[in-house]
Amino acid sequence: MNRKTLSERDICTQCITPALAAAGWDFSTQVREEVSFTAGRIIVRGKLHSRGTRKRADYLLYYKPNLPIAVIEAKDNNHGLGDGMQQGLSYAETLDLPFVFSSNGDGFLFHDRTGNAEPIETELALDQFPSPQELWQRYCVWKGLVTPKSRETVETPYHDDGSGKSPRYYQINAINRTIEAIARGQNRILLIMATGTGKTFTAFQIIWRLWKSKTKKRILFLADRNILVDQTRNNDFKPFGPAMTKIEKRQANKAFEIYLSLYQAVTGSEEERNIYKQFSRDFFDLVVIDECHRGSAAEDSAWREILDHFSSATHIGLTATPKETREVSNILYFGEPVYTYSLRQGIDDGFLAPYKVIRIDIDKDLQGWRPTRGQTDKHGRLIEDRIYNQQDFDRTLVLEKRTELVAKKITEFLGATDPYAKTIVFCEDIDHAERMRQALVNLNAGHVRENRKYIMRITGDEAEGKAELDNFINPESRYPVIATTSKLMTTGVDAQTCRLVVLDQRIQSMTEFKQIIGRGTRINEDFGKFWFSIMDFKKATELFADPDFDGPPEQVYEPGGNDSPVPPDLGIPPEPIDGPDDLPPPEPPLPPECEGEKRIKYVLGGEVTVYVVAERIQYYGSDGRLITESFKDYTRRAVRTEYASLDDFLRHWTGARRKKAVIEELETRGVILEALAEEVAKHNGCEFDPFDLVCHVAFDRPPLTRRERAEQVRKRDAFARYGDKARAVLEALIEKYADSGIESIEDIKILTLDPFTRLGTAQELIQSFGGKPAYLSAIRDLEDELYA
Repeated sequence: MNRKTLSERDICTQCITPALAAAGWDFSTQVREEVSFTAGRIIVRGKLHSRGTRKRADYLLYYKPNLPIAVIEAKDNNHGLGDGMQQGLSYAETLDLPFVFSSNGDGFLFHDRTGNAEPIETELALDQFPSPQELWQRYCVWKGLVTPKSRETVETPYHDDGSGKSPRYYQINAINRTIEAIARGQNRILLIMATGTGKTFTAFQIIWRLWKSKTKKRILFLADRNILVDQTRNNDFKPFGPAMTKIEKRQANKAFEIYLSLYQAVTGSEEERNIYKQFSRDFFDLVVIDECHRGSAAEDSAWREILDHFSSATHIGLTATPKETREVSNILYFGEPVYTYSLRQGIDDGFLAPYKVIRIDIDKDLQGWRPTRGQTDKHGRLIEDRIYNQQDFDRTLVLEKRTELVAKKITEFLGATDPYAKTIVFCEDIDHAERMRQALVNLNAGHVRENRKYIMRITGDEAEGKAELDNFINPESRYPVIATTSKLMTTGVDAQTCRLVVLDQRIQSMTEFKQIIGRGTRINEDFGKFWFSIMDFKKATELFADPDFDGPPEQVYEPGGNDSPVPPDLGIPPEPIDGPDDLPPPEPPLPPECEGEKRIKYVLGGEVTVYVVAERIQYYGSDGRLITESFKDYTRRAVRTEYASLDDFLRHWTGARRKKAVIEELETRGVILEALAEEVAKHNGCEFDPFDLVCHVAFDRPPLTRRERAEQVRKRDAFARYGDKARAVLEALIEKYADSGIESIEDIKILTLDPFTRLGTAQELIQSFGGKPAYLSAIRDLEDELYA
């Protein structure tokens, strides 16, 4: 066999696969080929988006279905044995795998990342590939799994519901690192996973495996919001079935194994309300604390009372935003995180939605406002004489015109994009949320008449609004569309289709900022949700510049006073209070979101006017700095990075069997030609072929329209050698190209559409060229003529 003539795929099939089979690897349970483990970053350009390239491993090897241990990167035989090693090492680092193999079909280069091998890299013949048991033994030494019980715990499989759903790679990393830490005897564990990355599903699989292996027999899952507990019980934790209960009505039933609880349901200010004390100190083997940044880290918090009582149990803290201040530290309690999956990683992998920022500065926010001597407010109260600034507005001073202006900009944005895009408006307090609701209702009277729940205030003090929270987060439910809130929706609200997050709340805490941004980062492809927008009125998004923030926006837009709040390229599509605001009274009483009874709040009506100032569009570069860049600038840079010269691009374009493949390749690099065409057409008044767009924007060549290219082909009479029917087909194809572009004529199914059906059946038309190969050859000739 001459391996030099084999493709990379042939090398896999004829050399690598037989070597694995001979070494004892089971292809039904231990080997997966061509595994894509990321989704491809979502690239947003104007109103359009595309997916970047997915990361794909040629082979992943598993000791058990839940335990990946090695990656193999293959190359064709014109490469060296180790040419795939660096790519394989990159994948292994991401996938948390200790063993990497590179092969060109002659043998393997084996890299051991455990630190226990000498030398680190060795060459192996095809018949020397290690067996599953050999690699597993090395793995266990690396992980410190020295006892049969620890190995049994780690080998216990995931829950499989038969749907084919399996954890994503980062969830596998989090689950396995946690299980392995517990198997080694670690009792305090912290997992950091960005909002929207499936912390609860990850927690379920951890608990399932520990419970099934009998490593942990009784488990307590704590959360601080009723909605979180109920979502967990009804969704991810449902497979626990009758073994599971929710602690409520202050009843401590000890007949179950899996307990879900609101932490306020088991604690209280009076001793008899501390239900957790009815359980013995050693009753639970495992306590899992969801959103552990919300209070468990503070030594005097109610959470810590529970954790201290069950101190002999293993404690796992889950959060997207660990709290690290002088007074409070998650890491001090739980230790360094065993695994972190950040917002930036989630966006880069394509599992989280990217976002654009619309910054709107209001004059009084920037300049401040001072009352005249003796000025009173709407209620006749004398206004304290001082300068009021952004931190005062809607807390100690209400400017009704400011509220109306914010509501107007939100309404303009939705009207210009999608009036039914789910929107959360974060306000300073409950009073502000109610005033914002009223202002939005008056500006959206038509939608409100259509359904009164178009706009709802969803805050902890109002039962009807809270009752609509499930409908707001349900992708199938159209209403409510706009939710005004304060603290209630800051965390734990799984709003998969939220497309607009409005910040009219002063945010000083990075923890709270990340939680709020997380309301929009979920992707829902079924409902076309791939990205979202943030409208910022309070300079909260300046926190993007903080080094602690790890997921910069795609774009920042600052409209001027009379400008639309919609970016020109955009189309359709203090610390959180410890203790939630959504608990049913009377136990415990709701903490006030607004200190309206204690704090004087001056209200001023139309006598104080406000207006919007400033404008610019910005993208974040790869170095994290803001740069101003149009689609044309971006395209020029991206294309020239890929093709050093016009000749390089021309060779690639003319050499491609299908031009659509080149177009798709450009789109994976963020060059969305439809968006570029809109920008170029805006200045030229014409529609251009993708070929001309790229040559014009990237290489400064004068473009031709599709119609001009079609007419040039007709003038050359390039198809005189064909018969009458074939020439009629080619003439119709040229006209189709002029109308709709190159992609349409490359699809053979076009022959089943008008006007081709008037010329004959698809089979008859193909036969007029002498068969399918001849027809496809004629299409390539036509393309050559179009781009001559």
